[in-house]
Amino acid sequence: MDEKGMTNMRRGLAARAVMVAILMVGCARTPATTTSAPSPTGAATSGTSSSGSNTGTTAANRAGTTTGNLGSTGSGARVNPGDYAVASELADVHFDFDKYEILPAEATLLDSHAAWLKQNGDRLILIEGHCDERGTTEYNVALGERRAKATMNYLVSRGISASRIAIVSYGEERPGCAQHTDACWTQNRRAHFLAKRG
Repeated sequence: MDEKGMTNMRRGLAARAVMVAILMVGCARTPATTTSAPSPTGAATSGTSSSGSNTGTTAANRAGTTTGNLGSTGSGARVNPGDYAVASELADVHFDFDKYEILPAEATLLDSHAAWLKQNGDRLILIEGHCDERGTTEYNVALGERRAKATMNYLVSRGISASRIAIVSYGEERPGCAQHTDACWTQNRRAHFLAKRG
């Protein structure tokens, strides 16, 4: 092999080593958050695919936007989930297996959430993205983030300011139901709402 070929091979190996290091950093079990503003159309923001897979969200992106147990608003401001409490007026929104698209029945529910938020213009909310236990931790954190973003984007498309909404993903780490059944998994595939304490 000539000198030019050896140089190209070294560059390729160096690039692979950097990718492995990025992937290792992105494997933390902390909640993923986003600092990007949502798309008001309800479509997923950049780095997502309509299939619900996490191929578009790189470990580098997640590593750069994950900070302990902090969530973030649409404007990128960090929030502490401990400042939020269950909002009984805002029921969970559920998703199909391996998907983050808003279902028609859930859209009706989100319309009522948007109406409540308009009536309570001073309330800030946190949307938690959750998954069932199937899939890797990394995959589920990314999917939970997509679910939270899709929910946020829907509310933004209904006139709610993104600055009032924070999101965080817990993936499979905080199941609402602990049994290993289809019925339980259905309950765990959700976006859960909390409202900021007064």
